[in-house]
Amino acid sequence: MKKMMLKPRTETELAEMIAGATGPLAFCGGGTRGFDVAGEALTTSGLSGVELYEPGALTMVARAGTPVAEIEALLAENGQRLAFEPMDHRGLLATEGVPTIGGVFAANISGPRRIQVGAARDFLLGVRFVDGTGQVVKNGGRVMKNVTGYDLVKLMSGAHGTLGALSEVSFKVLPMPEVAATVVVQEFGLEVAVQVMSAALGSPFDVTGAAYDPAERSAYVRIEGFAGSVDYRVGRLVTDLARFGAVLQVDDSESLWRGICDVGAFHGSAGDVWRISVKPSDAVELAEQVQAEALQFDWGGGLIWALVPAGTDLRARMTVPGHATLMRAGAETRERLGQFQPEPAPLAEISAELRAKFDPRGILNAGLMG
Repeated sequence: MKKMMLKPRTETELAEMIAGATGPLAFCGGGTRGFDVAGEALTTSGLSGVELYEPGALTMVARAGTPVAEIEALLAENGQRLAFEPMDHRGLLATEGVPTIGGVFAANISGPRRIQVGAARDFLLGVRFVDGTGQVVKNGGRVMKNVTGYDLVKLMSGAHGTLGALSEVSFKVLPMPEVAATVVVQEFGLEVAVQVMSAALGSPFDVTGAAYDPAERSAYVRIEGFAGSVDYRVGRLVTDLARFGAVLQVDDSESLWRGICDVGAFHGSAGDVWRISVKPSDAVELAEQVQAEALQFDWGGGLIWALVPAGTDLRARMTVPGHATLMRAGAETRERLGQFQPEPAPLAEISAELRAKFDPRGILNAGLMG
């Protein structure tokens, strides 16, 4: 008979479950990422609810299992948003579940706007989490002026639950812009696209998105802000980028950038999906090396999504410096290649020491990150 998933309702219950664990635990948050980790499943989705929201101070405190949609709805009522634009993985990974704010910060999930505002971890002010011994740890604060424990707060964002289970996060939010518009430059290849995106990002026009779709042979540059300012900046960009090709403006850009953020072009397509981070100047060479069936470029060419035949060892094809994360694949491929880019020996040693400190029994998402 299949065991029930552990689902604590309070931080105390979470601590008791981890302290009393007799074997590995596999954290799944809201269940949208599809990680295949050995151990008894534990979801933090029961730790839900916004505990503090101060629109005037641009800060929020929420339990880790609070649905992202609930947070975004509350922020929208007050003309605010999660500026780092977290991705929804469900369409790409063919998973269900509900994205949670704890999962967003645990995986440092950041969308197209990262090039302008920074990553999810840059908005994290404080955390509460339970380490591998069952001890509750608090670090950071609930307001932007409190930066106590800054390094540990950053450390938890992107650790994927290997150092502890987040129970509460405090973070800053930003106002929602009045309008958004997208400049589209059409009919050219990747090499020119990188030039287009670099020119846009190097301009003084405060670009909040720069992406390229090879299937459409189009680069997309997003501008956000007050209406008058957006009109002026878009007009200047249209003029400046016209030297690269045909240029047009898309005013209703929300659905376009949602598709870029969630890699909508790959939804329902067979094959493995890789997420690759490189210098934008290496994007053209990287694209030639991976020989993918389909590609999508974000962050001015620094973030590349690749769709390849099942079982492909994409890392073996790469010679340019970068990181390749296996986002979607069968169990055998995940076991053979590993989810994350192997770390250089000195960094791997530091990572192992950190895990030993926070999880001395080695029970938290064991093997996920090394």
